[in-house]
Amino acid sequence: MSKRLAGKKIVLGLTGGVACYKIAELTRALGKAGANVQVVMTQAATQFITPVTMQALSGNTVYLDQWDARVANNMPHIDLSRDADLIVIAPCSTDFIFKLAHGACDDLLSTLCVARPASVPLLVAPAMNVEMWQNPATQRNVAQLKSDGIQVLGPAAGDQACGETGMGRMLEADQLLAEIIASIEPKTLAGKRLLITAGPTFEPIDPVRGITNLSSGKMGYAIAQAAWEAGADVTLISGPTALEAPYGFSRIQVQTAQQMYDAVMVQLSSNHSDVFIGVAAVADWHVANASDQKIKKTCDTDRPQLQFALNPDILANVAALPVAPYCVGFAAESENLLQYGTAKRLKKNVPLLVGNIGHATFGKDENELVLFDANGHTHLPRADKQTLARQLIAEIAARIQ
Repeated sequence: MSKRLAGKKIVLGLTGGVACYKIAELTRALGKAGANVQVVMTQAATQFITPVTMQALSGNTVYLDQWDARVANNMPHIDLSRDADLIVIAPCSTDFIFKLAHGACDDLLSTLCVARPASVPLLVAPAMNVEMWQNPATQRNVAQLKSDGIQVLGPAAGDQACGETGMGRMLEADQLLAEIIASIEPKTLAGKRLLITAGPTFEPIDPVRGITNLSSGKMGYAIAQAAWEAGADVTLISGPTALEAPYGFSRIQVQTAQQMYDAVMVQLSSNHSDVFIGVAAVADWHVANASDQKIKKTCDTDRPQLQFALNPDILANVAALPVAPYCVGFAAESENLLQYGTAKRLKKNVPLLVGNIGHATFGKDENELVLFDANGHTHLPRADKQTLARQLIAEIAARIQ
């Protein structure tokens, strides 16, 4: 993972709850992402995980007491917040939500939150029983937090430690990490709706065979992630990949080029999209005479005769709509990228086309891109796909403003 949080100081507050066990994993993940993590715990939190564990994982002294003499001026609620880039409370209990909503200052963590500079974002991840979450008093307090500009992460629905099921389960460590990273990214696409395709398509020959390509979907998923981090409302239409369902936005699964085309057109007709990014490596042809049953090998000289038919051109059709979104296409070539990329952008009639050498990037974690527009082309040097995705999203955001 790239050091997305390099140089960032995060004050990580723990309150009482079984979900404290997830914070051990989150603390390690934050450190791997480059963050300097300063842990502050309530006394209730120490009933679920020890300060020794959190100190070992964070590499920093853990603070519990607002009268901690280890701080030179005996004001840890001031000192700990002054050089923080953000404060995260996870798990955030029902009681601590009440404290934040009412400005209570009866321990180090609550006092630190009230004393934080207005420029320091505060994120909270609720964790509680379903009935506690649904209680009208809790909902009033959560509404007050949101009104005060505090970002509420989750909660999710699922099994709970008490044996009940419902809303109130804290987000998982990887989901919290995604939210924390997103919180520091500039919201250049706030209020924008993006529709993105990713991955390969699979065109059946018979029920067990088909024609596909080597696209892993990693570039498309990275672009969708970067767009979500930039504040966009993202819908991802994905061909068959081995990638996990993304956090933060919806994924529609398809198999064939026709299914992908249909899904794109349904989305565009039902929801206005500001930007369409066609990253998927869509098959140009499908097998017109695909068999309903597995084709058997009867003899060495008896070979199936496959008949091919063109698939719909998703990018060109979207670009030709009467009210088309800003269209970004992808071209995966094997040679002559500058020549073919320039020609493809004109043929598809799109303002921006992104080219790469397909066999040099399919399935890999790195890529290099060439952006083609009316002014010529721009090279984005080789980097990990998430870095390139953020660069591309920044380019798109600048162009549509």
